[in-house]
Amino acid sequence: MATVDLAVRNARILDGTGAAIIEGDVEITAGRISSVGRPSGAAATVEIDAGAMVLTPGFIDVHTHDDGALLRHPGLEFKVSQGCTSLVIGNCGFSAAPALIGATDHTKLLGTTANWTDLAGYAAAVQAARPACNAMALVGHNTIRHLVVGLERREPTPAELDQMRSHVRAAMAQGACGLSTGLIYEPGRYSSTAEIIALAREAAEAGGLYTTHLRNEGDRLLEAVEEALRIGREAGLPVQISHHKAAGRQNWGKVAASLALMDRANSEGLDVMADVYPYTAGSGPMAQYFNLDRLDPALAEVIRFASCPARRELEGRLCVDVAGEWGVVPVEVIRQVLSAPRGTETICIQFLIDEADIETNLRHPLMMVGSDGIPDLRGQPHPRLFGTFPRVLGRYVRERGVLALGEAVRRMTSLSCDRFGLVDRGRVVEGGWADLVLLDETTVIDRATYDDPKQESFGIGLVTINGVVAYRDGVHQPVRAGRMLRHGRS
Repeated sequence: MATVDLAVRNARILDGTGAAIIEGDVEITAGRISSVGRPSGAAATVEIDAGAMVLTPGFIDVHTHDDGALLRHPGLEFKVSQGCTSLVIGNCGFSAAPALIGATDHTKLLGTTANWTDLAGYAAAVQAARPACNAMALVGHNTIRHLVVGLERREPTPAELDQMRSHVRAAMAQGACGLSTGLIYEPGRYSSTAEIIALAREAAEAGGLYTTHLRNEGDRLLEAVEEALRIGREAGLPVQISHHKAAGRQNWGKVAASLALMDRANSEGLDVMADVYPYTAGSGPMAQYFNLDRLDPALAEVIRFASCPARRELEGRLCVDVAGEWGVVPVEVIRQVLSAPRGTETICIQFLIDEADIETNLRHPLMMVGSDGIPDLRGQPHPRLFGTFPRVLGRYVRERGVLALGEAVRRMTSLSCDRFGLVDRGRVVEGGWADLVLLDETTVIDRATYDDPKQESFGIGLVTINGVVAYRDGVHQPVRAGRMLRHGRS
């Protein structure tokens, strides 16, 4: 009798395309799905009874900062436990490669030291670490600009621009899926639109896309979206708006106008999509959001400290509460923290987003899901690091009915794979890689909170990655089967 490696029996299958649930079995052989639906009659080395739970493709976290975590925390328990099987890294302009050996300052979000110079070298380091999840890389503009121009507030010389272009070309040839920018951050904020277009054309030549943390997500959101659309048009490549939002109470509701700009661009032939995280707070390096010469009092009042090497006792605390204890105004707390040794390494959480805007985003058919989590596990990170995908399924699908389960799964799987060039993934289909999630649609929910953020989610019963069981019934398995992926290749 023929045998298969793994069989999930009696499942309710959502194939990732948005199609209706079908009932049946999924069998896996040599890492790939060998049958879907009716059992083949083959015996299985490992059999799992789904008990009528829902079987879906593995979730794709399209917006991560896990470049360093793939090396420092290769078990990636915070991702696997929420059903993520593949991660898009190198977002917001910060990527692991290119790099100088021994360098750390060009990619502060990595939290690791480079022993590589290019994407191929980084990929080899990741493979040696044997991560639990697959990863697809973007090449980051901030990383490239810092490497070539440093933090100087000027245009690159023609020779420097050529060098930057060569870095993009090399990364694309080595499997990157596109160019990312973080135009609110140093040194990206010093770049012109023309500079970005020149680099984006190199990604376009290789069939890649352009992803962007917009130059402004607040008062000038619509202008920033228009800049992104211009880059897509003139460079000739698809545009992905990262963590789409309208930051600041005075801007709440602008996401509708921003989405309308994207829809119009799509109707005119451009290819524009976006992603969102399901929380009313963002997070990032605090030094990038405050100018010590002109501290913003309104922003200081909505800050929570996530990771603070200068003052570990502040981690998990609101700036306004600390200010009350110290007898100072909130901006003075910010000043003291940023001015302290290692103060610029502080990661903060900012409560700037409207709940209604989150739902507006999630209703849009071209909206994907990305956590934007920063994997500094020493502090009290934003709960999105642990809870993003079950939160969408539990809060916004089951509880609030913002979108249907099958549609939510499509946004987390096939849509994301097609967008970022993950081939033979994102669908429960014969021949596809067996990245799968078994979940209880009646109970799945996030448990991570701002006060207790490192809590794994509930209702995820099984995760397989490349056909290997990575997580089952709350227990992480020791075999890590993730791989570095190459754009457009199986």
